[in-house]
Amino acid sequence: MNSRFLFFSAGALLSVCLTATVVTAQSAAVLTVDVKAPKAAVSPMLYGLMTEEINYSYDGGLYAELVRNRTFRSDWTGILDWYLIEKGTSSAKVTVDPSTGPSAALNHSARLEVAKADAAGPAGLLNEGYWGIAVRPNTRYTGSFYAKTGSEGALPVRVALVADQSGKVLASASVSVSGTGWKQYRFELHSGMIAASAENHLEMTIDRPATLWLQLVSLFPPTYHNRPNGNRIDIMEKLAAMRPTFLRFPGGNYVEGNRLDSRFDWKKTIGPMVDRPTHPSPWGYQSTDGMGLLEFLEWCEDLKVQPVLAVFAGYTLNGQVVKPGPDLEPYVQEALDEIEYATGAADTRWGAARARDGHPAPFQVPYVEVGNEDSFDRARTYDGRFAQFYRAIKARYPKIQVIATMPVQGVTPDVLDDHYYKREQGMFEESRHYDNAARNGPKIFVGEWATREGTPTPNFGAALGDAAFMTGLERNSDLVVMAAYAPLFVNVNPGGMQWSSDLIGYDALTSYGSPSYYAQVMFASCLGDHTVNSSLTGAGERFFYSATASANKVCLKLVNAASVEQPLTITLPGLGASAHAVRVDTLRANTTWATNTIRDPKRIVPVKSTLTVSGGRVALVAPAYSIQVLEVDMK
Repeated sequence: MNSRFLFFSAGALLSVCLTATVVTAQSAAVLTVDVKAPKAAVSPMLYGLMTEEINYSYDGGLYAELVRNRTFRSDWTGILDWYLIEKGTSSAKVTVDPSTGPSAALNHSARLEVAKADAAGPAGLLNEGYWGIAVRPNTRYTGSFYAKTGSEGALPVRVALVADQSGKVLASASVSVSGTGWKQYRFELHSGMIAASAENHLEMTIDRPATLWLQLVSLFPPTYHNRPNGNRIDIMEKLAAMRPTFLRFPGGNYVEGNRLDSRFDWKKTIGPMVDRPTHPSPWGYQSTDGMGLLEFLEWCEDLKVQPVLAVFAGYTLNGQVVKPGPDLEPYVQEALDEIEYATGAADTRWGAARARDGHPAPFQVPYVEVGNEDSFDRARTYDGRFAQFYRAIKARYPKIQVIATMPVQGVTPDVLDDHYYKREQGMFEESRHYDNAARNGPKIFVGEWATREGTPTPNFGAALGDAAFMTGLERNSDLVVMAAYAPLFVNVNPGGMQWSSDLIGYDALTSYGSPSYYAQVMFASCLGDHTVNSSLTGAGERFFYSATASANKVCLKLVNAASVEQPLTITLPGLGASAHAVRVDTLRANTTWATNTIRDPKRIVPVKSTLTVSGGRVALVAPAYSIQVLEVDMK
């Protein structure tokens, strides 16, 4: 993902006609699919996920942390997202104390000085969460914070989830803080029979005069697979429904950073949260780094997908370049250490670090990508930089496939990463991009792509462009070994989006899939292990298809991007005369601008039906503006 560019398809000239026109169905078409004539292998890793910290993808999104700015960063307005509470006649003030914190990474804190307070009028701090805090009925929340006080005596700190509108306390706990040294305190909150809502906030209060220092205030709901420091259940379930085979992480621009000192420095994202200093993301907000290297690998583990690890390659978004040679060598070593952290045995230096972090077993990392979109390097140093990384990685890890972000000279990469961001018509054209591409060079990873229509998530026109493009990926998946839509996520609240269109939208409480999301789900639901010989005659210009098969099924993808129906006869020579069941999923809309929203998430969803192939033949009508997946049972 890159904020520096945007591709548009060529604009079509609009003609104005003053006479009435009549819209009629297209002429009948014939699709012939020879199920007994295999053509080329289909990559078993074709459909996967690409992710980076953009649109509040991790913090305020997938990463389930409920507290915003848990490390008390501030600007001229004060501590961000935290507000002073003075109830009754209480009196207090809060400042950032730069002189004390619980660790070298977090060496500052919030200093709360309460001059006056009692049980009827406590004082403290309020956190607004990420556009609210979701609270659900009968739910257990786990929390923690680091604290110290100005005296050795016990100081009760009340932690509560409170409804914004009514002021009702939805869950609370009392934590006894004592001593002038930093300690971590843990607590649990349990909600009762309440209505689910995101219009809530967190309060931390004391009922007597005292000074309290706070740092790393954290609160988690239940997480996917019950992982500590884990991910939101609803979003992970949507990802699992996509049947992905890989995850490219940690990004895109997020790998590079705006400057060398704000790149994704993986060594600062491992270990206890208190030892992670946080860093600015390139999209205008601070990353907590709660989603660190191990968490990315565990995300892969939870979804049972292969990691595609992107490593920093000496180039940043603002054009800083580390020249190949001795200057680059520390960054090459950094990448080798990163691979060792992921894949090394527990008796290696960095494998031991991973084991100490709670995961003794090594991960498999079949692919490593060197950099991101290095074609923007005006100094044109990527040839040398890539060669230096490639040789070092291959020397230590010869089985790893190394991905280049652009064509390079001197060394042949195993895989080349292509990116496409266009509007609907442009993606129709790109559906044929690889049809006549040479097969004697590197394999292709379409590491980022999307039809960019609709905001914050794609409309149905974008879904049609996406589906048409995917038929081309399937048709050429002997060459295209992997593909991933981007961006994956967006927080739909005002200020939450930096880039549209985005596959999955959410707020603090709920999430939804766009029409493009459902197109992804449908395409991944049926994919053979080889393409077969096929031909199409008589179809309109906006009709696209792909045909793959395996031993027990044929998978047909039909995309009618026209505003009129497409009558179609499908013949399947080699299938035999007996009847065969066909599962059909259909996604359709009345207009290309129709879409799903956070308030109406199910306007456009797949509809299931069945057909029967008899005598190797079936007739159907592809609806206007529709995407269909047909799975023919060959048993």
